[in-house]
Amino acid sequence: MQKNAPLLDVLIIGAGISGIGCAYHIQNKCPGLSYSIIEARGDLGGTWDLFKYPGIRSDSDLFTFGYDFKPWKEKKAIADGDSIKAYVDETATENGIKEHIRFLTRVVDLDWQSDKKYWRVTLKSEESGQHEHIAARWIFNASGYYRYDKGYTPNFKEQSRFKGQIVHPQHWPEDLEYENKRVVVIGSGATAVTLVPALAKTAGHVTMLQRTPSYILPVPVDDPIAKYLRGWFSEDIAFKAARRFNIAKQRWVYAFCQRFPHRARKIIRSLNAKMLPEGYPVDVHFNPPYNPWEQRLCAVPGGDLFDSISNGKASVETDTIDTFTKSGIKLNSGQHIDADIIVTATGLNLLPLGGLVPKIDGKAVSLPECVTYKGMLLSNVPNFAIAVGYTSSSWTLKIGLLCEHFTRLLNYMGHQDYVQCTPVVEPNMATQPLLNFGAGYIQRSLDTLPRQGTRYPWSMSFNYAEDVKIFRKGRVDDPALKFE
Repeated sequence: MQKNAPLLDVLIIGAGISGIGCAYHIQNKCPGLSYSIIEARGDLGGTWDLFKYPGIRSDSDLFTFGYDFKPWKEKKAIADGDSIKAYVDETATENGIKEHIRFLTRVVDLDWQSDKKYWRVTLKSEESGQHEHIAARWIFNASGYYRYDKGYTPNFKEQSRFKGQIVHPQHWPEDLEYENKRVVVIGSGATAVTLVPALAKTAGHVTMLQRTPSYILPVPVDDPIAKYLRGWFSEDIAFKAARRFNIAKQRWVYAFCQRFPHRARKIIRSLNAKMLPEGYPVDVHFNPPYNPWEQRLCAVPGGDLFDSISNGKASVETDTIDTFTKSGIKLNSGQHIDADIIVTATGLNLLPLGGLVPKIDGKAVSLPECVTYKGMLLSNVPNFAIAVGYTSSSWTLKIGLLCEHFTRLLNYMGHQDYVQCTPVVEPNMATQPLLNFGAGYIQRSLDTLPRQGTRYPWSMSFNYAEDVKIFRKGRVDDPALKFE
């Protein structure tokens, strides 16, 4: 431990949208507590500082993806990456959070000291490589859920034969020249449907090559509710009303898709068909083999992907890859797609807790043996909170509620003179995967994640209305928690 180093009340790992939100709630609801944010990168923003590919944007509206305490004032509901980063930066600046962030510093070890009731944290400077030790009562891990240094790319046959450039969106070169070039984007998820129309503006032609189609839903560029209300009410009132409306809309769309999957499929197909040229093979390229919301719906503001296809700047091929060639990709159907640049928008690598493995008295915690308590604490791990959001609506809606509940828990412990809180799971309790979601990056990593129980408080809730009751008003002195 560094000499005379103060004992922090909360150490937040990660200065992304979740970490900055947590800091805000601690400052406002636990003003007597100390905190620090550790960020390995040179700037805040997390995801929105990392990704630099053309067209990068959110896949949820900012009225629900943003903070409930800071109105989203821009017209665009689905915002670009730079705007989101500026929004997070502005939040941190105006609330004095930036002075609590240590940039270019990485947490490399977390070891709970049972005799001292605090975490011994080892930090490493990304600039000098030097290590130091600090102590913190609580850890709030907001480091994200995927591996920052490497995206997921399958092994493509004869990939080395290709004479052009191969790029993963997570590592987009700033100087990549794609003007008038033939570009193939491999993938059909949110990244691919964002990249294709952005690249198509200046590329010679862009082909979206997908093994399996995704559900793609056109949405308005500007939020119509916010646009109307801003003409009559203040910014704050318009924001709160638009936020409530969009939360309800997300829940309604998800519930409708779950209850009436065949009808939902028909509605989405009809919207796609209306935005594509007459006679376009919609059922070949926009007809997934699974039901809506078994994986995330991809939102396209203003239907920009369909516009790119309609004007001939982009096309879609649904097939599997046989092999890479010197000049492109040969498909299993025998067709060849010529390419100057191949973009592998093939997904993420999940990295639980940002790759950190917490220890208790020197012994590593086995995450797959842990069960999450209310989706925010880990069984048998003291004073350790995690940030896991929604998959069926805006991720950060859940994070905001978790942060509020976290501060309620901190205040309760302070009032009762408790310094340790440990979730204790019931013996032989039935468990299930933490995330019941069909996305490939989730399915590839389920065996590395903690698990959830089959009933409250060990099960994960994905219903915002229910979670508001649980996290804002539910008891914090839960019998499942052992306080010391």
